[in-house]
Amino acid sequence: MARIRFRLLLAIAALFVWSSAAAQLRRGARTVVSGGVIARTDSLPSQQAVNAADSAFAAEVAALDSLLTAEFRADSLRLNELRTDDIFTLDSLAAARFADKGTPAADPADTTLHAPYRKGWFMSDSMSLSKVCWMSTVVPGYGQIYNKQYWKLPVLYGTVGAGLTLFIRENNRYRPLKRQYDALTDQGLSRTPELNALQTQMIRSNTRRQVYLGITVASYVYFIGDAAVNYSTNDVSRVKKATTLACIFPGAGQVYNRSYWKVPFVVGGFASMIYCIDWNNRGYQRFKKAYNLLSAYEAHPEEFPNGPTDEFHGRYSASFIQNLRNNYRRNRDLCIILTGALYVLQIIDAHVDAHLKDYDISDDLSMNLEPSVDYTYVPSAGGNRPVFGFNMSLKF
Repeated sequence: MARIRFRLLLAIAALFVWSSAAAQLRRGARTVVSGGVIARTDSLPSQQAVNAADSAFAAEVAALDSLLTAEFRADSLRLNELRTDDIFTLDSLAAARFADKGTPAADPADTTLHAPYRKGWFMSDSMSLSKVCWMSTVVPGYGQIYNKQYWKLPVLYGTVGAGLTLFIRENNRYRPLKRQYDALTDQGLSRTPELNALQTQMIRSNTRRQVYLGITVASYVYFIGDAAVNYSTNDVSRVKKATTLACIFPGAGQVYNRSYWKVPFVVGGFASMIYCIDWNNRGYQRFKKAYNLLSAYEAHPEEFPNGPTDEFHGRYSASFIQNLRNNYRRNRDLCIILTGALYVLQIIDAHVDAHLKDYDISDDLSMNLEPSVDYTYVPSAGGNRPVFGFNMSLKF
């Protein structure tokens, strides 16, 4: 009985190999469009060829079904489904798809295949998610136009335009104040009522300028992410969308994965890094100016009858102030590197978390045993020869 079953396995495997090889021999050139294979509409076969292919396929399936129902009763042996798209020929599949559309007569000499209708490079009907995001970065509103959400364009251009206009206006006020402050501090850092009032006015103007710039950048980045979230032209996995959103804005990938508890850590980490960069940069600028003033005094003391003009009035040496300046600069650069590492880390986290959302953690334990056919090159035979065997897989 075991020998009969083994022979039946060999017969089924040989029949499967023969069917696949015959389908491949009949298969013509192909092109992949959005996850599918499609033939040119002006080179489709006749309906008779479709019916013949269907009849041959039905006969093969009936033969396999009769063999399976006759002998294979063991519950521990499971056969994988045969891929019907390997048995159907490309021509029969294309003809079945376009049979009711009144396609023109076939031209046997024309075997060239082409993709479906495309609108062009700038506005393609099957553009990838990555390209839509890049185009939205260069051309604001492109993603909303591609997704046919035209009502969002006034909101986008309104917020970005208003924020940019206010930023430019406030920046024009801030720059003269900054020039006056630099001119006064270059002569000396002694605190005077005039310098204090100018510095207060400059800080307020700079704060408003940064707020307007933040609104502009935030609205601009938001609409790039909106284009990625609403993209639905092609099948895009949650993993790719989460990774793309994490690249666009830190924390957006975690929000898309609904891992909301991670968002405070990401946003807080970036806020801390930005604060450290700004704090160290201000310290660097402070001691840089003090060092320049003290170096100028030591080089030409005759030009400064009232003594050193730096904020410490010569209490510290130039080498000490130089070391402080270098320390602040080194800490600032290190914080910039850590910010880049945090950015990459949150992208990796969003990517891995999206993968684990679909990870199977069930208690299903099973074993799968199936026949296997492979081809091995045999030098003595002068070609490839089939090798038959079994594949066993354990699921745990």
